[in-house]
Amino acid sequence: MVLKDAYNRPVSNIRISLTPRCNLSCIYCHREGEDHPDAELSKEQVAEILRVAAKFGIRSVKFTGGEPLLRNDIIDIVRSVPPGMESSMTTNGIFLAKYAQDLKAAGMKRVNVSIDSINPETYKKITGFDKLDKVLEGMKAGIEAGLTPIKINMVVLEGINDHEIDDFLAYIRGNRNLVLQLIELMDFNSCEHHTKLDGLESSLASRSKQIITRRMHHRKKYCLDGAEVEVVRPRHNSEFCTFCNRLRVTSDGKLKPCLLRTDNHVDIRGKSGEELEELFRYAVSLREPFYK
Repeated sequence: MVLKDAYNRPVSNIRISLTPRCNLSCIYCHREGEDHPDAELSKEQVAEILRVAAKFGIRSVKFTGGEPLLRNDIIDIVRSVPPGMESSMTTNGIFLAKYAQDLKAAGMKRVNVSIDSINPETYKKITGFDKLDKVLEGMKAGIEAGLTPIKINMVVLEGINDHEIDDFLAYIRGNRNLVLQLIELMDFNSCEHHTKLDGLESSLASRSKQIITRRMHHRKKYCLDGAEVEVVRPRHNSEFCTFCNRLRVTSDGKLKPCLLRTDNHVDIRGKSGEELEELFRYAVSLREPFYK
């Protein structure tokens, strides 16, 4: 049984934040809208959420944080993903070299790695730490382990890293294991380095040999001379909402029907069985496009 909301949007993907903890201090971090999260979900609770998700036809899960590789039980959590459900992860990559092979052996398909600059000084300015070498080492290990294609998540920040897009394109060009994902800055905190991506996307389109429309949020993939680029624009974007197929879970156990809202969460901590299934149905019933 596939769950659909009142706008006939099926839910086929779930995103689970495993921890609010992080070993970086990025200037733009919105923490999935979690201001004061309670204790993290146990691995048993995550497994039960995944069981119910699979029962409702959800076929992919993305683990996020904070930084999910700070969880000591991360491999057990990945192993708990039901058969037929594809798993991936968004990580800052600092511990990826340590875990890449084990993640792949546990069943993980691929990873997204957050890298907002390939200039060490700019990377430190954005994240607060001089860890770029560890991230690049982790990405190399991810490729060797087969956690591919690796999507490089670059939050575009006006006046800080927006001039590096061509540098990133040069970095990934010719490597089919790497995809660049340019992400619009969210409005969840006081970071004011917003870059309008409309013009950027038009420029990418004019330079592309091929443009592919993805099912996820109906966003475009641009193919430019051996480099693949996607643009993620959640703000003021009706297509992002119209084609949304994702349900989120906060690190403290709340179903989050909409990325852009924090006022309609559904508490599922400690719930299981039929009670949890009913709460899934209720959360999906609350879904509506933020931008219409």
